[in-house]
Amino acid sequence: MKYMMLIHHGPDVGDFDQLPDEERQAVIAAWTAIRETPGVTPGQHLNAPETATTVRVHDGETLVTDGPFAETKDAIGGYLLFEADDLDAALELAARIPAARTGGAVEVRPIVEW
Repeated sequence: MKYMMLIHHGPDVGDFDQLPDEERQAVIAAWTAIRETPGVTPGQHLNAPETATTVRVHDGETLVTDGPFAETKDAIGGYLLFEADDLDAALELAARIPAARTGGAVEVRPIVEW
């Protein structure tokens, strides 16, 4: 089964470049190991939520709003895809993602294959 992991950064994510060198190296090592995990397809790191543009169509009219869909302290910072034997394997990988232990969260969703 394939899973998408939506990586939510907590409100205190801070600037990666401002982390102490030891913490920065630990994050880099964690991501290197995750990318090398069989079944992982790396995604992309997303820009800050305030750079988003949200599009809705209501009664045939396209409405464009600057900013994210919802006011929230957590924001999706990136994603990856993981092909795993079962949900337990996907949850194990999600727990290794640095955001899961630094005030954020990782949302794991099965991908519907048509």
